[in-house]
Amino acid sequence: MAIDLRSEFQAPAVDAAADAARRVIDALVRSGGMTDADMSAIADRLNAVADDLEAAAPPVADRLVDMWRGDGITRHDPVAGPENPIAPPLEYSAVDSRTIEAVTTLGLPYQGPPSCVHGGVSALLLDHTLGVANGWAGVSGMTAELTLRYHRTTPLFEPLTVTARQVSVDGRKIRTTGEITAGGGTCVSAEGLFIAKHPPRPR
Repeated sequence: MAIDLRSEFQAPAVDAAADAARRVIDALVRSGGMTDADMSAIADRLNAVADDLEAAAPPVADRLVDMWRGDGITRHDPVAGPENPIAPPLEYSAVDSRTIEAVTTLGLPYQGPPSCVHGGVSALLLDHTLGVANGWAGVSGMTAELTLRYHRTTPLFEPLTVTARQVSVDGRKIRTTGEITAGGGTCVSAEGLFIAKHPPRPR
């Protein structure tokens, strides 16, 4: 069963723009200096787009309030946020009442070792996914500890399954585990300790 983790505030045009930006990021990393494209002209075009966006953007304080309004899952986070172009983004499904998973394929923008996912990116995906599993299970909080074990390299260009499960809740302490697998083998496993508290939302 797919989990609708989107905010109730939908913005299809914003999501489409973020998808386009993902394509640009991927194409820029893939091209590097090995392209016949006129990169100076492309830089001018991209700067013109950035100028238009910056001219129309609200003050940061107003945007922060907008990002955190409502009770839904945020749309801006760097892992599953549909309006954040650095997010893959992950789309989660429920395995059971305490477990979620997502399948994603990462490209060159997420590379660390040759043809492999950067270890910090793996940590980002797991930290966020453990947190989402906590929310799905009904008790969430802030990351206090995150312990990772890198079993083998995590490949680019192949489907990755990111899974997390809330294991226990003891007072304000929440313990959650997760892993990234590829081809049926574990690439990275994680154990997290979360504390059931949240900073105040911007107002």
